[in-house]
Amino acid sequence: MPTYEYECKDCGHSFDLFQSMTEKRLEKCPQCGGTLRRLIGKGTGIIFKGSGFYATDYRSSDYHKKAKEEKASTSESKKKDDKKPASESKKKKDEGKN
Repeated sequence: MPTYEYECKDCGHSFDLFQSMTEKRLEKCPQCGGTLRRLIGKGTGIIFKGSGFYATDYRSSDYHKKAKEEKASTSESKKKDDKKPASESKKKKDEGKN
């Protein structure tokens, strides 16, 4: 919900009001009963939270656990492939050609 700034045309009284965008604007000054006008507000500053703004910043803890497990399993399978003798992997390549 935005904060609106109002100013009385008659007495000059100004104030801010926190109200919904769908609410009707105020028309009478709370001090003198004069006509109010709603001013264009300054807005608010942008609030940045977190270490950065990437898709991974807001991922669940389950996502991070699964990603670590997946990374560990792929690195283990690579280690197993590296341990195979060169002649075995060469035979598989040769078999695929025929």
